[in-house]
Amino acid sequence: MEPAPGAPPGDRGAETLLGELERRVQEVVKASSWWERHGVDCAILALSLLALPAGFLCLRFENVLVFAVGITILGVCHYTLTVKGSHLATHSALTESKRWSKILMLFFVEVCTAFPAEFGKFSHVNMHHGYTNVVGLGDSSTWKLPFLNRYVYMFLAPLLIPILTPLVALERLRKVEPRAALRTLSLISLGLYSQYWLLLHASGFRSPSSALACMLLARSLLAHPYLHVNIFQHIGLPMFSLDKKPRRIHMMSLGVLNLPRLPVLDWAFGHSLISCHVEHHLFPWLSDNMCLKVKPLVSQFLRDQRLPYNEDSYWARFRLFLNHYEELMVHAPPITELVGLQ
Repeated sequence: MEPAPGAPPGDRGAETLLGELERRVQEVVKASSWWERHGVDCAILALSLLALPAGFLCLRFENVLVFAVGITILGVCHYTLTVKGSHLATHSALTESKRWSKILMLFFVEVCTAFPAEFGKFSHVNMHHGYTNVVGLGDSSTWKLPFLNRYVYMFLAPLLIPILTPLVALERLRKVEPRAALRTLSLISLGLYSQYWLLLHASGFRSPSSALACMLLARSLLAHPYLHVNIFQHIGLPMFSLDKKPRRIHMMSLGVLNLPRLPVLDWAFGHSLISCHVEHHLFPWLSDNMCLKVKPLVSQFLRDQRLPYNEDSYWARFRLFLNHYEELMVHAPPITELVGLQ
């Protein structure tokens, strides 16, 4: 077992520390307007929906540049709705209404992403957030494909995500009751067929194969950073066993990493998945905009308490995974021993 670098020498009242940080964050939230709490992110998602017609219409032109603009619009909008929208919806961060939270989760996860909403929420919220970096539970191991070599995984495997997502969804539907499976299958079919129909009738594609190829191209536009971000921010950091996992504030400060702000990814994936991932894991109910607002407070608090606040660049993490792929993505991760924290 390897000791965690930067781990504090003792418990240091972990519950008290987290309680104090929560109090300070809640003060910021209460002093914020609805626009800051939910409006900014709802507006980004609404703009993405409103931009879709322009993307479909651009594909009618034979000009290569205009066609590329159309693919870019559709691709960025697709990832904004499926990644940012689904992520916020599963955490009920878009609205304070339970009814609308349920509706939005079904729309973004099932219609837009083509994945069962309840399973997506369970695997992400209950498992990944509940057991962050606990080996075998919330350690991002679902993203590991040890039978692939580093170059296939880092460069080619992301292109399969748009194809594998609905296939995995179908496999998951075998495990739910027929009524729920029928609803999910209907919503997934609605989302996929709507895009296919619009490519044929709004974009003017003459053959089903060309429309399907365009769907795959648009849905693969940001597949590489999507896969990379999912592994960069947890794998390679301290991993814990279930019986010796640390207190929540230590688990999140040690096992989560922030990437720098990247404009396209900030828009399409959201701050909580890029530059505010630590803040998101500590306070998953916050919207992307609120995570960004409390980031200076959280980072300063953790540093004042001499707790880790992990940050690294996208390219530094990319080089790390490419150079140490066998160690990080093939072999079992070592369990971190946190002396004095258990």
